[in-house]
Amino acid sequence: MSESSTSSTGILFVNLGSPDSYKPWDVARYLNEFLMDKYVIDVPYLLRLLIVKAFVLPFRPFKASKAYESIWWEEGSPLIEISRRFFKKIKNSFDYPSELAMRYGNPSINYGLSNLLNANPNLENLVVVPLYPHFAMSTTQTVMDKVLDELTKFNRKINTSFVDPFYKHPKYINALAESIQPYISDNVDHLLFSYHGIPVRHVKKTDMTKKHCYQVENCCDHPSQAHTTCYRHQVFETTRLTCDQLNLKNAEYSVSFQSRLGKDPWLQPYTDVTIEDLAKKGVKHLAVACPAFVADCLETLEEIQEEGEEIFQEAGGETFTLIPCLNDQSHWIDAFAEIVSETIPSHQVSTV
Repeated sequence: MSESSTSSTGILFVNLGSPDSYKPWDVARYLNEFLMDKYVIDVPYLLRLLIVKAFVLPFRPFKASKAYESIWWEEGSPLIEISRRFFKKIKNSFDYPSELAMRYGNPSINYGLSNLLNANPNLENLVVVPLYPHFAMSTTQTVMDKVLDELTKFNRKINTSFVDPFYKHPKYINALAESIQPYISDNVDHLLFSYHGIPVRHVKKTDMTKKHCYQVENCCDHPSQAHTTCYRHQVFETTRLTCDQLNLKNAEYSVSFQSRLGKDPWLQPYTDVTIEDLAKKGVKHLAVACPAFVADCLETLEEIQEEGEEIFQEAGGETFTLIPCLNDQSHWIDAFAEIVSETIPSHQVSTV
């Protein structure tokens, strides 16, 4: 818990979260909280309840438990431990009291807010930093809503601002390119950017214009206000800017989307299919970066490093390299501290 201070401003960093352990019961509890979020499975409550309780929780925790166990560290969840290391370093960049929280699991947003508010009785302004480069209703939006909802429980007037998605911020792009550069060389045939997928309907729902995304041909390439909240446009922009920084030609890299769930259309092309296709087309040495995540987690360490490598080699590929996420790399800490510092004064403030 933060030491008591007279600061009127506090910072809350929020990442996704993880089960408390890889045991099936902890995984089930985590999945229940995650999948019952209306921004994750965006269907009416009763239907969401039926899907989660009848079709997911009786089966998926046991399979997911094995996946978590395969990547679990001695210290615990990789995502939680990396986030703690990141927070331990970056909090020293600010004169404000800061806390780390997870949208799902522990430490919870309520826990982080309690620490900040109880230790800082004069705190009037809260800056929330969702640790997602790109906007999506199932990441950024749900963090915003959850924080505002939890704040109502404290019976205090808190002015709250949120750091915007930083998908094209020059300092983020520089840090990302710097983290990728050591892993690509003459020995790597191709660089794949694998982003977490989302349902196509999520992209359409977050289109504030309601007439651009998936309604205009090559919609991501045409300037629009919709891009402010368009996940698909933003990941393509991150890729373009990073590859410009790395001086890569179009044929030397590609984009795909992983972690699809259910039968509804998700963003394509799919990562598992793309990895197999690249191997079959003659790519022998593949490197994969996952810029949707700022910390390595189940989706990178198990889905890409383990499953992706197996798919690639079975299809004829030879060497497969997972490029680590930004994690707690020093150049990333410095860059992100500047991003947060630059953004804080410019935000509109909403009162809770």
